Amino acid sequence: MLHNSNILVTGGTGSFGNTFIPMTLEKYNPKKIVVFSRDEMKQWEMAKLFNGDDRVRFFIGDVRDKDRLRRALDGIDYVVHAAATKIVPTAEYNPFECVKTNIIGAMNLIDTCIDSGVKKVVALSTDKASAPANLYGATKLASDKLFVAGNAYAGSHDTRFSVVRYGNVMGSRGSVIPFFIKLKETGELPITDLNMTRFMISLEEGVELVWHAFDDMQGGEIYVKKIPSMTITDIAKAVSETAKQKTIGIRPGEKIHEQMIGLEDAPHTYEYKDHYKILPAIYNWSSDPGRNKGGVKVDKNFTYSSDTNKEWMSVKDLQRWIEINKYSIGKI
Repeated sequence: MLHNSNILVTGGTGSFGNTFIPMTLEKYNPKKIVVFSRDEMKQWEMAKLFNGDDRVRFFIGDVRDKDRLRRALDGIDYVVHAAATKIVPTAEYNPFECVKTNIIGAMNLIDTCIDSGVKKVVALSTDKASAPANLYGATKLASDKLFVAGNAYAGSHDTRFSVVRYGNVMGSRGSVIPFFIKLKETGELPITDLNMTRFMISLEEGVELVWHAFDDMQGGEIYVKKIPSMTITDIAKAVSETAKQKTIGIRPGEKIHEQMIGLEDAPHTYEYKDHYKILPAIYNWSSDPGRNKGGVKVDKNFTYSSDTNKEWMSVKDLQRWIEINKYSIGKI
């Protein structure tokens, strides 16, 4: 599907974009990938990595700016929406800015993609959007709802929207693993709560989920990758087995456990080998065979939470992953 196509990635200089772009160039050889973001320095640094590859283009802009989005989308076939204000405490202290990017930005993108004749849009979401306890999660839940409803909002236009939802991205900028690695030489690692658990996913797995969504989507689906969980204490132990773990208390907006599929989603959720799919509750789309595509409906009491997950990553598994990826952790 992505072969010989024109793709735009909002927030393309972030951790996801830095992984999605080289992987997609290698696998699909698109005509071009447009990196749409507002940080000129990050674009400058990223451009050096693709020097001489005319398939990669850069476009300064902000999803809050509808006119700029419209210009950037000219001739684009597929969009990955990765732009977001995503640091939980930052969102708590800057709520208006978070809403402008995560909700108003989503509305702007939906409108401009429809008007520009974009074929498909996949929006990145988060486990914090299910039963949100913080502003970031609440804005991403609203964003998810907007993209799902965008398929009806498009009317007679052919633009289709879907969402991918996953958990803690291992080694990405601002995530817990590079944070612990930076502090391990002090001999002390801060633990917000000893019982805390998190879902764990690699950037590469996130990219593959987006690829699958583009291939599979009819419009309105939320794709949830099956991934392992870890306790925060085991994550700290994997980084340093000798560092003292000091409990410091939960940060503003933080949850003890994360959830990707809630009880309310269960009646519309189907299970597949490597993922789940939440189908839209609106317009009877959740019973559409073209959308469930042979999935097995989950139990009515099903939830997918990091503390009750069936799959767990061990300390040794994470240590092996850290060793393999030690030169890229926290760099993108």
